[in-house]
Amino acid sequence: MKQGTFITVLLIVAVALSFGIYYFLLPDFIREGGPLVIALLTLSIMVITFIVERILSIRKAQGKAPLAKFVASVEKHLSEGNVDAAIEACDQQRGSLANIVRTGLDRFRFISKDKVMDKKEQMTEVQRVIEEATMLEMPILEKNLVAISTIASISTMIGLLGTVIGMIRAFRALAHAGAVDALQLSVGISEALINTAGGLFAAISAIVAYNYFVTKIDNLTYMIDEASYNVIQLLQTQHEKK
Repeated sequence: MKQGTFITVLLIVAVALSFGIYYFLLPDFIREGGPLVIALLTLSIMVITFIVERILSIRKAQGKAPLAKFVASVEKHLSEGNVDAAIEACDQQRGSLANIVRTGLDRFRFISKDKVMDKKEQMTEVQRVIEEATMLEMPILEKNLVAISTIASISTMIGLLGTVIGMIRAFRALAHAGAVDALQLSVGISEALINTAGGLFAAISAIVAYNYFVTKIDNLTYMIDEASYNVIQLLQTQHEKK
């Protein structure tokens, strides 16, 4: 499913679920927050969905075995000059790093038989292929991070809007007929606080999730860069021995 389609479908489903939760599951005192509670519920459902999706995607991108163990295995095979064993290790590991390394190894195995290109040109081509494969993997790792960041900002603004509307209602109650309407005053303050709480919940969840995933992706990117460099150096060393 394309990214735009996924977000559109998620938005529609989240809105439908929010209406159901708002009218049938929420206690009365939360419904006093007004229609903006539906928007905050929608954003909360979306950010929870994005969090689950990112956890599964990053876990898949890391592959089946610990990355450090996989990298050590590939480097061991390459230091022995066994490119086929290194490719087999990539097939067993899978994940983003394995895909990138395998792409480079496949290209190396193919062009190493080319008698026209010299060794320097061959290694430059392998490096280019690895860099290209890395650029193709990065959007997959970073998918939905912009959406999570956007929800963090929007949730705060919607919660603040609900707070302002609730306070306006409370002050109108104070000014009504020159006397204090305790019921309307409490409704206004309740609306303000409920929207504040809802906005903070969605925003805090999104901010924590965004920072967590950015850190995970940065660590994974660092390992990809380091492993790619080591693979190129080992291939170059073995290639020069031939």
